[in-house]
Amino acid sequence: MVATLPRENVAFDIVTRLSGPWQTVVWNDPVNLMNYVEHVFREYFGFSAAKARERMLAVHNDGQAVVAEGAREQMELHARAMHDYGLWATVRKAEA
Repeated sequence: MVATLPRENVAFDIVTRLSGPWQTVVWNDPVNLMNYVEHVFREYFGFSAAKARERMLAVHNDGQAVVAEGAREQMELHARAMHDYGLWATVRKAEA
């Protein structure tokens, strides 16, 4: 005789939990110069000079700046790229 357990009706909304929006955040550090951070933002993200400067100043003055928003996997790639440039970056779930 085979006993079967009743199937639980548990709804996991994995797609919503893993999908966006997520953010890549660059943090201030005592090592990198402001002009280097601005250069990285222009080179990697393709920001205009004005947008790169705005985000760099946010990093400098506020201690952090959101430089990208989207799918988690893409934000993790951006954070890894920032690490390759020597910048401190993390990924976080965007606030609703």
